[in-house]
Amino acid sequence: MRQSTIDEILNRPLSQELLARDLARLAYTALDGTPRSIPIGIHWNGKEIVMCTPTNAPKLPSLRRNPAVALTIDTESHPPKILLLRGTVELDYVDGIPDEYMQWNGTYEMTPEQRAEWEENVRSLYDGMVRIVVTPTWVKLIDFENTLPTAVEELIRRQSA
Repeated sequence: MRQSTIDEILNRPLSQELLARDLARLAYTALDGTPRSIPIGIHWNGKEIVMCTPTNAPKLPSLRRNPAVALTIDTESHPPKILLLRGTVELDYVDGIPDEYMQWNGTYEMTPEQRAEWEENVRSLYDGMVRIVVTPTWVKLIDFENTLPTAVEELIRRQSA
C-alpha cells in the first residue's frame, strides 16, 4: 500500500478518533506457530503506534522471531467503526517507564490522588519496559456507511456489474 494512501486514511477524522482510543487488539504469531490476539494499550504519536510491555512479556520472543503484526481498533457500538492496521514491529528496550505508557494510561478517570498512587506503584514495579513500535504499512477504515469490509465491497461490485 502506498504511503500517501496510508496517510490519507489515517488522517481522516474517524481514524484519528479511533487512534486516540486507549486499547487495541494486537495479533501476532506465537513461537509455536499459532495465532495470538491480545488487548493492549496503545499510543498514537502521529506516525507510529506505540505499545509498552514488561521486559519479561511472553509476546517478546515471538515478536523478535516474527515481527509482522496486525492491530484492530474499534468501537463497541453498532454499527462498529473499525480501523485495521498491519505493520512490522520494532522493539525498543527502555530503562524506566516510557512516556507513552504514562500517557495512554492517563486517560482513565482517576482523582489526582489515585493518579499519584498509580504512578508511584508503576515506577516501583518496573525497572524498564519494552516499547513495541508499529509503523503502519497497510490500513483499512470500515465505518459501514462509506467503507465496508472488502468481501462486502466485492459482492456489491459484482452485483453492480
